Amino acid sequence: MRLDKIYHRALAGETPGRDAVPRLVRAARDEPRRLLALAREVRDRHRGRRVSLCAIVNAKSGRCSEDCAFCAQSARHQTEAPVYPFIGADAVCEAAAKAKAAGVRRFGIVASGLGPTPREFAELVEAVTRVHDLGLDADVSVGLLEAEQLEALRRAGMRRLHHNLETSASFFPNICSSHAYEEDVALVRAALAQDMEVCCGGLFGLGESWEDRAEIGLLLASLGVRSVPVNFLTPIPGTRLAGRPTLPPLEASAIVALLRMILPRAVLRVCGGRETVFGQDLGAVLDAGADGLMVGNYLTTAGSPADGAVAALRSLGYEPV
Repeated sequence: MRLDKIYHRALAGETPGRDAVPRLVRAARDEPRRLLALAREVRDRHRGRRVSLCAIVNAKSGRCSEDCAFCAQSARHQTEAPVYPFIGADAVCEAAAKAKAAGVRRFGIVASGLGPTPREFAELVEAVTRVHDLGLDADVSVGLLEAEQLEALRRAGMRRLHHNLETSASFFPNICSSHAYEEDVALVRAALAQDMEVCCGGLFGLGESWEDRAEIGLLLASLGVRSVPVNFLTPIPGTRLAGRPTLPPLEASAIVALLRMILPRAVLRVCGGRETVFGQDLGAVLDAGADGLMVGNYLTTAGSPADGAVAALRSLGYEPV
């Protein structure tokens, strides 16, 4: 399939089929600047020049049972990541209030582990209720959840479930062996089946191929996910991927552009690893077709203050929302 045909489909809001993957992959790998230009036009057509900002709090850190190769919080790794139990609703609300004061309206509560204990879940429900009462969109990322837990969180005011797939089904066994990929996909399907908003994306720079990158994009499109976090690996000493090189900025930009062509109407949020790859160059991020940013700190690595991002966006001609 010709690249111009893929581009016109994306302008029309259509996701290309698998027959378009070889041409998209070739463009991302061999013609990245051309793909970036097309992706910007697609973003401007469907998303305009508005950039959605979000922030998170690491509400429970470390001692995770899972063996994700990149993660500093896995109990299988020896890292310097902080270790502490669920911080409780008061501390979550304090972090949420700071985010609100900085101009952020979407706030995620994130906790390590495969899923919350009953006590943690009760504290989580209280935290969601109070963040919602602050006037913020409360998002939740706490691992695998049951259908009744999803419903309880929605009643408490959860606006959006966040659950990343990380990479393609094909590459996932190289990254995690302690739970099945389909468990993650099933949670996303369950939330969408309950008419919940879902934020679901991946982590790039793990050693995956361009085909893997297209594969997860197509899966997200088929699921109907409309908010997609795009994270880039920050190699952390003590993890199995400590020795992997950081992605070059142009390759990372081409990943965003590839996803934009596959997911023309989605919000593409560049989150973890943004500063590692791009430094403070927001222009390079947005020129690739992104329309969302995470501000503040990430789970175990430092990020950028919200007020600096807001000022930078406005200077570049974007409207932070």
